[in-house]
Order: sequence, then structure tokens, then C-alpha cells
Amino acid sequence: MSMPVPLFAAVGTIHGCPINIIRRRNAYFKVSSSMDHHNLSKVKSNSLRVLEWDKLCHSVASFARTSLGRQATKAQLWSLDQTFQESLSLLQETNAAILMHNHDSFILDLTSVDLALVESAIKHARRGLPLDANEAMALLSLLQFVEALQLSLKAAIKQDSDWYKQFMPLSQMITQLVVNRSIIKLIQQVIDEDGSVKDSASSALKKARDQVRTLERKLHQLMDKLIRNETKEAALMVASSVDGRWCISSGTDQPTGFKGLLLSSGSGSIIEPLAAVPLNDELQQARVLVAKAEADVLLMVTEKIQMDLDDIEKSLRTAIQLDMIYARATYSLSYGGTYPNIFLPEDIDGPLMAEPYRSKEKNSQASNPKKEWIFYLPKAYHPLLLQQHREKLSTARKNVRSAAAEIRRRKMQAENMAVKGEAEIDLSSLQKQVRALEEAPPVPVDFFISQKTRVLVITGPNTGGKTICLKTIGLAAMMAKSGLHVLSSESAKVPWFDCVFADIGDEQSLSQSLSTFSGHLKQISEIQLQSTRRSLVLLDEVGAGTNPLEGAALGMSLLESFARSGALLTIATTHHGELKTLKYSNDAFENACMEFDEENFKPTYKILWGVPGRSNAINIAERLGVPSTIVDNARELYGAASAEIDEVIMDMETYKQKFQELIKECRHYLTMSRDLHEKLLVSRRKLQDLGAQQRYKKMRELSEAAAVARSTLHKKVRQLRTSTMKQSQLSKASKRKLANNYKHATAVENEPQGTNMSSSSIQVIKQPQSVHVSSLGKRATVLKVDTSKEEIVVQAGIMKLKLKATDVQR
Repeated sequence: MSMPVPLFAAVGTIHGCPINIIRRRNAYFKVSSSMDHHNLSKVKSNSLRVLEWDKLCHSVASFARTSLGRQATKAQLWSLDQTFQESLSLLQETNAAILMHNHDSFILDLTSVDLALVESAIKHARRGLPLDANEAMALLSLLQFVEALQLSLKAAIKQDSDWYKQFMPLSQMITQLVVNRSIIKLIQQVIDEDGSVKDSASSALKKARDQVRTLERKLHQLMDKLIRNETKEAALMVASSVDGRWCISSGTDQPTGFKGLLLSSGSGSIIEPLAAVPLNDELQQARVLVAKAEADVLLMVTEKIQMDLDDIEKSLRTAIQLDMIYARATYSLSYGGTYPNIFLPEDIDGPLMAEPYRSKEKNSQASNPKKEWIFYLPKAYHPLLLQQHREKLSTARKNVRSAAAEIRRRKMQAENMAVKGEAEIDLSSLQKQVRALEEAPPVPVDFFISQKTRVLVITGPNTGGKTICLKTIGLAAMMAKSGLHVLSSESAKVPWFDCVFADIGDEQSLSQSLSTFSGHLKQISEIQLQSTRRSLVLLDEVGAGTNPLEGAALGMSLLESFARSGALLTIATTHHGELKTLKYSNDAFENACMEFDEENFKPTYKILWGVPGRSNAINIAERLGVPSTIVDNARELYGAASAEIDEVIMDMETYKQKFQELIKECRHYLTMSRDLHEKLLVSRRKLQDLGAQQRYKKMRELSEAAAVARSTLHKKVRQLRTSTMKQSQLSKASKRKLANNYKHATAVENEPQGTNMSSSSIQVIKQPQSVHVSSLGKRATVLKVDTSKEEIVVQAGIMKLKLKATDVQR
């Protein structure tokens, strides 16, 4: 019984470049199954090769800014061994990098950092070897890059704390890095920007370099003096340094007027003057001192770095990872990629999708793909075709600019008219090439595959785009799995496939003496054995390469087998008409065909869904002028039943096209309705704003009028109060006069004053008894007595008063 062996690393090559992919997973394999593993790897590598995945990996890696980043990007993309959760994390990283790029305050471009030199510096420091100056400067660039990232992140979070969540997981990755500012300051103090050690790095270095400069100045003066003393050959002599020793080079072999050591002779001679020998010896010794002093400075820097080596190594690994993420993000930005919603096939009813971070407002307005689709990829581009078209267009535009510059140059040189005319004609043809490329961009295709579909059969003419469709959908699935955005419009929905298998192109094997047909069968057989319920299978021209009847029968059997117990989704292209009928006997099948423009005799490269393709060969032959007898005979041989089926298919295509036109018209009207709705909303907001302004204006006018009224009222009140006070003063004067008259009357009567009445004496008061009112100081006549309230009503002159019994005296 074989024992499970842990798999920790996979070592391989990509186009001759060695890679080491370290994994920390609980993955195991059995030794006895090594042959199965080899077969799986072979089938997978063949599939990746025919889908041209290596070219796409190279294209994405070219967006990385460092050599280590490009190597790591190729290795990560080529492996395609991500789990579902890892794919989710990769997509989140890519999306966060795009958000950072759009924020404009983050610089993820590592062009200024030589990560290879940083890696070399870490290796030297691990071994206790001193760094050289260039390695120290590369390390300084890395630390400054990390520090700048952290400062940018802090500034963004300070502006809006929600950015930390939006930039996840990059925000966590960046904040976990540790940068020692003392290392940055030390390197800046001792290393110059050109990579040389500064004189101020140490006193010993400054002293040694001063000595070198002094000796070199003396040697220059000596050489100049010796050359000037040579009267004949002075013009042919020059001072030069040979192996660090200053000598005099002469253009001839004639003897000189000074003694020296002949270092070389021939077409000329190189002589070290004897007078310069001691100075050269001292110069060599001084340079040795300079080298030793520089090494001491670099060793001091190395010892300082060794204390933080783990943090520096972590920063290096993170920088490589950021460069990989930057490559994926800039590739998506360059080609207009879309964040794909990926989900596990078994979670179709309630898919666990990878959603980019959005605010609640945006998320509520976003339109998610319809749940009935298992594969929803609107307006998808083949990435390599799009790249090829852009490169051709860029080259054509560059040629136009170069030709225009050449014409301007020739006009300035006033060359003859014939040459000018030829250049103008060449420019015109180049401009036509540019216009032709601009008017013929790659055609995007729509992939809408329902959940119940297990096998999709695509038919259509040769060069109609069937193979491109297979490659487009295969590359899109692998891009989503690898953390890349897919090149489609919004709302892309892609299942997470454990593996993408493909049988495309001529697989003839000369080494195994296999024909094209046999090569296809062998590849398909391996695919069927290795595919799982999470796999995607792409088969090009299934059943081709042999007798049509047998090929059709074999193709039907293969596709039915894949529908029963094969991959999650199988997409096959074919020319066999019999395979179109599988849809009508099995709900797991679906038909599609490549549209063909019969008027212009060329394919449109668009997919018609739910419609089986029909044969166009006889109709095309008739339009191309093939004799009618041959065409009629071909139709008779083809059979009336097949012709009727083609007529039905033609009607279906006509209805399909009309339906698409109606859908397009509906979308147009829907767009117009939305625009009108938006305009109405804008008008309503304007009316609301106008109403608010009018209300504010009226309220302000009313407020001003009320203020004027209040001011007038307050003025009238003050006038009234003044008048009342005057009348009150006159009334008080009249009362005082009347009171004096009463006092005078009471004095005449000379009646002694009584005492205040108590509550018990009120009962003896009779009407109309006379009492004395203390508050008035005069007599009053009792008119009424209320014993329950102990109150009396009295009359004093013309006044009637209600008083308490205690307020009067008998």
C-alpha cells in the first residue's frame, strides 16, 4: 500500500525559465498514481497550449515593472492551481489595485526599484558579506517605496476611513510592513545618489581620498611638465592611466628626453617616467586605503541592515506580490476588463459570487446577471486578437507619423517634385491602412448559456469564428480563475472551473504514428477520463477527419456521454448536421450557430443562440455562378428533406433576426425613456428648487413687512403709554385734592378714630353705617356686607369699593 506524501513544491519551466512555486497546503498524492498525474499534466499542458494561454501569460507579465515581478506573474498565471477562495482573493487584489490606481495618490509602479539587487543584498547580508553601494541604493529605493505607500494609505484613510475597507486586502498588506527610518537615514548619509560612498561617510575615507586627489594632482603636474619639455614630440604625447599608474603615451617610438620604464611599444610607446614611479606607488597605496575605508562603511551599513533583515525580506516579498497585482490591474485597465462574478458550480441555486467592494448606494443600483445563466459573458473579446489589433493599429499610426515627418524633412530640403509626390502617395496609403484598421475592430461575441445546458453545439461555415469562440470562452474562464478581469462588458458571470480541457486544431502525432483523427480521439479520451463535474471541455470539429456518417455517429455518442456524466459544461463545434438534432431529444443540449452574411458572402462572427446552423455551400455556389444544372443536381442529391429542414432553419434565422431587431428597437426606446425620465427628474428638481426659492422670497418679504409692522406698533404703544401716564398723573392729582377735602371735613366733625375691624366685628356692621377707610384716609358709607367672605362694599364720594373688613375702621 502506497503512503501519502506531502506535496510542498512544484518545480518546472516556462519557456526555458526556471520557476519554483512554493505551496503551503494540505495537498497529497499517492506514489502509485504518478502515471495518472503525468497524464493529467500532459492533457492540461496540451489544452493550455492550444488555447494559447502561454501567450496571454506573457502579455500580462509584460505589465510588471520588475524582472522578479514578471517571472512571478508568469509562474502564478501558468500554474492555474488556485482554489476557489484563492481565486476570490486574487480578484479582490486586482480590484483593490485598480481602485488605488484611480485614486491618483498611490504609486504602485516599481520601475525605480531594482528588486533583483535587493534580493542580492539580502543574500549577502545573510552570509555576513558587505553590500556594495548599488545594492544599498536599491534597498533604499525599496524602503522609500514602502514608506510612500504607507503615507499615501494613511492620507486616504484620514480623508475617508472607508478607503481602508475598499483597498482590502492591499491595505492590510501594506500596513503590516515595517520600515526602519534609521536605515533610510544611514544609507542617505553615507551613499550618494550615483551609488558611490560619500567622503563624509568616515574620517578615514575622507583622509584617504584627499591623499589620492593630492597625489593625482602632483602626477598631472609632473606629466604636464615632462611633456612640455619635449620640444619635438610634445604634440604626440598625452598623459594616461594604465592599470592605475600614470604614464605618458607617445604616438611614435622615438626616444624621449626623460628616463622611464617602457610598458609597451609598437605603433606607439607607453612610458612610466622614473620621476613618477614613487608617486604612482603612493597613489596605489592610497587607493588601497580608500577601498578599505569604503568597505568599512558598507560593512557598517550591512551590520545595521542585519538587525532588520526579516522585515526587509518581507518587504521584498510584498513588493514582488504588489508588482504581480499591478500587472494584472494595469492589464485590465489597458484592455477594458470587467470584474467577473465567479461561483462554485454546486452553488448554482445560490452562487457564492466574488463581488467587488461597492457602497450600498451603488450596490443597490447595480444590475446583477440573471440567475438563469450559468455562463453570462456579454460582448466578450478574444484577448490575443484584441492585443494583435491594437499592436497593428499602433504600428500603422506610427508609420503615418514617420511618413509625415519624412515629408516635412524633404520639403525643408527642397527636393524635386517627383520625390514629393511619391512620398504623399505613400502617406495616403498608410492613412488608408489606419482607417481600415479603425473601421474593422475585433467583433465581440455574446455567451448566454443557461443553467440546464450541459452541452452546447455550435455550427457554422469555415472561417466563421467557431474556433475563436471556443478559445474566447476558455481564456475567459482561466482569466477569472487566475484573478484577471475578463474582457467583456459589465455583469460577467463565470463559473469557477477546476480545469479547462481543450481539443483544438491538428493534433497529428508523427512520433506515435497517429493520424489527425486518431490524435483527436486520444486527446478526447484522456479529457473524458480526467474531467470532473467542475470542468470545462472545449471540442473543435468533433467527429471530423473520418467518414462523415461514422464521424457524426461517434460525435453524437461522445457528446451524449459528456452530457450524462462528463464535465460541468461541454462546448463543441461541428459541421455534422446530425448533431443539431440532439437538442430536440435531450434538454441538456443547446444549439448555436455562427451568423453568415449571404449577400456579401462573408461571416459576421456573431453567434445566433438557439438556432442550428444550415448549409450554405449550394446557395453560395449558385451565387458564384456555378452552372444551374450542377446546382440543381446537387440539391437533388442533397435531398428534399434536408432542403426542407434548411428552409425551416432559414425561417428560424429570419424570425431570429427580426426578433433581434425588435429587441434592439425596444432597447433604443428604453434608452430614450430613461433619458426622458432623467430629464423629467432634472426638471422636477429645478421646479422644486424654484418653488423653494419663491417660498424663501415670500417668507423674507413677509418677515420684512412684519418687522415694519412691529416697529410701527411699538411706536404707537409707546405713544399710548405716554398719554396714559399723563392722564394717570392728572387723575392722581385730582384724587389727592379730593382726599384733602375729606380730611378737612373729618377734622371739622372732630370724631376720634376707631380701630380696625376684626373678623368677629363684621357681623355688627349695619347698613348704611359709616366707616373709615385707611387706604383712602376718609369716611365711606357701607352699602353691602358679605359675612361669609368677610368683605364689605362701601361708597366714598363717587367711588364704590369692595374691601376686606380689616381694611376699614369703625
